[in-house]
Formats: sequence, C-alpha cells, structure tokens
Amino acid sequence: MMDHYELVTMPLLLALDAGGTSTRATLTDRTGRCISYARGGSGNPTSSGTEHASAQLVVAAAAAVRAAGVAPSEVTSVLMAMAGMSVNPSTDWITKPMQQSGFEAPIRLESDLLATFFSGTWEGEGYGVVAGTGSAGIRVRSGDVERSADGLGWLLGDVGSGFWIGHQVARAVAAALDGRAGPTALTALLLEDLGVAATGERVLDGRLETLRLVTDALYRLRPVELSRLAPLAFTAADDPTAVSILAEAAEALAGLFNAIASPTVTGPLVLGGSILAQEGLVAESVSAAASASGLVTRTRHVPDGMVGAIVLSLRAAGVEVGGDVYQRIVTTLAELR
Repeated sequence: MMDHYELVTMPLLLALDAGGTSTRATLTDRTGRCISYARGGSGNPTSSGTEHASAQLVVAAAAAVRAAGVAPSEVTSVLMAMAGMSVNPSTDWITKPMQQSGFEAPIRLESDLLATFFSGTWEGEGYGVVAGTGSAGIRVRSGDVERSADGLGWLLGDVGSGFWIGHQVARAVAAALDGRAGPTALTALLLEDLGVAATGERVLDGRLETLRLVTDALYRLRPVELSRLAPLAFTAADDPTAVSILAEAAEALAGLFNAIASPTVTGPLVLGGSILAQEGLVAESVSAAASASGLVTRTRHVPDGMVGAIVLSLRAAGVEVGGDVYQRIVTTLAELR
C-alpha cells in the first residue's frame, strides 16, 4: 500500500455499489487502481428505507477509508450506484449522515443498473438485466441508460427477482399448510429455514399450529427480506411447485429483456444478481431471449455492480475509461476482495 503522503497528494474517489442485500465501497485513484474495499448492509432506500440505507452506506464508506488509512475529508468525490430505479435523485437523505461522518466531498447518485452493465464491459452500448433481490433491465446507448424496464420495487414489480421467487415460495407453503394446495417439498425447507417445527396440532380456529408459527415468522420480516427464501426454490428444483415458480420467473425475466431490446442497439448483454448467477432454467431463458433477438454480441455474468460503480466514478471525474483502465479496475479490485 502507498504511504499516507502519496495517497493524500492525489485525488481519491470513493465509489459505492448499494444493493438490496449488501453495500460495497471501494476507494480508488484516477488511474483506476483500487486502494481499499469494504462492505455494509442493505443500501437500497426504496426497499429498506432511507434511514437504514444511509446508515449502511456510511458504515461501508467509513470502513473503506479507514482501511486505506486516510480521513473521510481527504476523499475528493463520492459516487453511489443505488439499487432501485425509483430512487429519489435528491441526496438530502444521505448528505447529512455522510457529512456527520467527516465526508465533505459532493455526492453523486447513479443507477445501480448502469453500474452492473459497466461491471461487465467498458463499451458504451448494450444491455443489462439484473435479478437479485429485485429485478430490472436497461438498454445502454452512448454510455447512458436509454431505456429501462421494471426495477419498481417489491410492491409494484421486480418480477422474477429473489424477492418475487421468495414470495411465491412463502405463498405456496402457506397454501399447502392451509389445505388450499397439495403438498410440496418447499414446506420442509421453509420450516427448517424459519426454525419452525412441523406438528399436526391445530389451534382454536382449526388451522395448523405450524401454519400459525410460519405466518408469524414471515410477517416479522420486512417484505424485501423474503428474498432470502429464493434459494429454496433452486434447492427443490425437482419439486413440481418449485419448477412452476422458477418457470414463471424465467418467463418474466425473458420478457424483461424483450422489453428493452431495440434493433438499433447491438452489443454485450451483462447479467447480474444472485438469481441469474444460478445455473438452470432462469438464466438460460434470458440468454435464449437475447440470442433470439440477434442483438447481443456476447453475454457476461457479473457478481455485483462494484466494478461499474468505479467506472462511473472515474467517468464523473473526467477520466476516459477504456480497456486498459477497465482491466486495472478489475484486477486491483479482485486483489482486495
């Protein structure tokens, strides 16, 4: 690591990738060299609320500068790639908490989807589809978002996302325990996840005690936390109910790509998020829709939007990001993770 004098005599850029499950922060210089890396909890103000999100963004930002051995006031710019397409462009909710933690640099908000896209390529045109806690797609032209679809949050959209799949898992198990649907292998998996014992005992209204305990446990979660149940559908991949859920998710995400496709944009397709990282029907359906369009030159999978958030940070600072700079970001960030 460079000494403190060397660090503070060059512009220091802080980039954050704020997702629905976790937040990542990286301190870089203008050459694209990553200096330090840190993590926090959910930084999505749409699903987690601005108070929770701002606290986690500050946690990640503070940890990144602490790891580099510099003060928050020595950071020259802060860029936050935010999860959720309905994020308020105002920075009021995060500016004060950051200032209270010693960060004096102006804060710029960018789309987490654009960050995901640039995590897979430095080229200025193509497509990005993300299915993690939430889901959304974008078409990129000349380095900016030209068209987007979904990303509307757990209440109005996020079709095929971790939340969406987890919600369907919870509903399927509730229906099975309630006698409104046949048995499913998802029931045992959900009970184990929630720490609820299976019992044939019935409560006063004639319902199973197990259903009451499951209902109580699920309603204690924030809606977006249902995304933690999505892996159960992949675990029970041979179960007819799980197969149906994943097939519907696959169809929805394939439709998401079709919604953003344009015959005038040809380029890479970048897939991000935990759902599309899973092998099987869901990711294959999106790839198949992309291939059928004839618009996609290649497909890249990325774990998150951290590389892209750094790219956007450098671009905002007036740095031209080409193949060499992009590769430096990828290589030096990998050394820190």
